Amino acid sequence: MSDIIAELLGPWSAGLNTWSVLFRIGLTILLTAIIGWERSGKRLALGLRSFIILGTTCCAAMIADTALMERSGEMLPILSAAAFIVSFLTGNGATYFSSRSKMRGITTVACLCCSCMVSILCGAGFYYIALLTFVGMYITTTFLAKLEGYLLSRSDRFSVHMELRSRTDLKDFVKVVRQLGMRVHDIESNPAYHNSGLSVYSVSLSIVSPELKHFKTHAEIIEALSTLEYVSFIEEQG
Repeated sequence: MSDIIAELLGPWSAGLNTWSVLFRIGLTILLTAIIGWERSGKRLALGLRSFIILGTTCCAAMIADTALMERSGEMLPILSAAAFIVSFLTGNGATYFSSRSKMRGITTVACLCCSCMVSILCGAGFYYIALLTFVGMYITTTFLAKLEGYLLSRSDRFSVHMELRSRTDLKDFVKVVRQLGMRVHDIESNPAYHNSGLSVYSVSLSIVSPELKHFKTHAEIIEALSTLEYVSFIEEQG
């Protein structure tokens, strides 16, 4: 299959030579750096350097696979497949669990896997597909995040991190929540704050009142709950 960008650049970019190898690795570094920069801005475990290193590894593995397949006639990209699996396992190691046993970092793992696939496509000389994949990933992680945030702010169910002045205030909090038109699904004491003098909980809520569903966002509801005299601090959990 011919590549549009390779046809525009010339025959040198389609084959394996010094200049094409430099171009493929350079393009990989550029694209993975952009995604890594976006992830680093969110102070995540996998950032700029991790994306560049793993992406370059996948690109180099694909280049080596291409050279080996041309020499041996075999059509099994073993090295690039292994590099992709390693990147996936590395990404899974960056996920973690919150106090409510909720997984975090899934988006970063997905970005890392997609970024490594972009790198493999660059290494194989499929520049057009690599750029299309990169653009799709960048639009999703950058621009659709705001849309996702808006949809989540209007969802019927959300969770909050809450700090009460005393454990005995939890009963009053639940009573107020129900009066406002919400249902309490789960309450979990945060073990990280035990013996600290703070009563900290993770509370899962759902909105049942039609008025709250249509006219109030999560932020407005949380702001109202923060005015309770026994609530020291409250915020929505992502």
